[in-house]
Amino acid sequence: MALTFPFAAIVGQEDMTLAIQVVAVDPSIGGVLVLGDRGTGKSTAVRALADLLPPIKVVEGCPYGCDPSASGPHCEACARLVKGKVKSITRPVQVVDLPLGATEDRVVGALDLEKALAQGIKEFSPGLLAKAHRGFLYIDEVNLLEDHLVDLLIDVAASGENLVEREGLSVRHPARFVLVGSGNPEEGELRPQLLDRFGLSVDVKTPQDLGLRVEVVKRRDAFDRDPAGYKAQWEAANTKLRDAIVKARKLAAQLEVGDDLLEIAAKLCLQLGTDGLRAELTLLRATRAYAALKGAKKVQAEHLRAIAPLVLRHRLRRNPLDDTGSDVRVQRCLDDVLPA
Repeated sequence: MALTFPFAAIVGQEDMTLAIQVVAVDPSIGGVLVLGDRGTGKSTAVRALADLLPPIKVVEGCPYGCDPSASGPHCEACARLVKGKVKSITRPVQVVDLPLGATEDRVVGALDLEKALAQGIKEFSPGLLAKAHRGFLYIDEVNLLEDHLVDLLIDVAASGENLVEREGLSVRHPARFVLVGSGNPEEGELRPQLLDRFGLSVDVKTPQDLGLRVEVVKRRDAFDRDPAGYKAQWEAANTKLRDAIVKARKLAAQLEVGDDLLEIAAKLCLQLGTDGLRAELTLLRATRAYAALKGAKKVQAEHLRAIAPLVLRHRLRRNPLDDTGSDVRVQRCLDDVLPA
């Protein structure tokens, strides 16, 4: 298995690394979209996400990795596996790649042809969505994804279930995952329906600081020359980040966002003209997760101000009379609604 670049060693892309950590604290925020120049570490940062995720407990033998402590009913596979007490094992959280050229059968699952031909048994072979359940589904060049797969992802992301009906099979299984995408906006735009499914959005640019560029190149070269050794050097820093996320998850469950901040969030979204109420809900969750990540005992306006651009920059309607960038529009609105 190829080693990933250590997350703690990433330098020069603070917004991107922050967004990934915030989503790791609260996956219900809805994922991260990373757009920007080629060669700026987008895919490197996302694939390093696995370094930040503490292992989870799953039902032993379940192809979907169901939670053994869940209060609701397990999937059909779990029902066949156990008659009484559920057995559990621990495994790493999955970060699953969805290739652009993947077929629909590879994504949603299909009939197991080997068993069908050799044994005459109709059995479901789970796809990438099953593997990504309770984990992260990563799509590089997400803006180039085929429309029929976009429609499929939108449906599954909304329902949390994958329904497969083909070749005489009718299978429904849980598929709750965090969608993470990266791409270059010059190569194509995302459909608004998919764009809305990302909780946070980050624009990354090529560093213009000479010293920073040199440091990035040095770190990447050191990793490529000795991946195992370089990763070992950063293991303590990665562990520290992971422990901070675990602590933040517990703290976030205790934090409450006051009505005054909710009113500010709603006023901000109203003034920016965002569609629906998903922006407010995402802003609430992201602000709470960010405050927990900072170790705050109370959610403050400063936390909302810091995370709001990541939540709102990709939700703005195009204004033909205003050619300023989305970051500028969000910041201008923040200064009006929530003066520093």
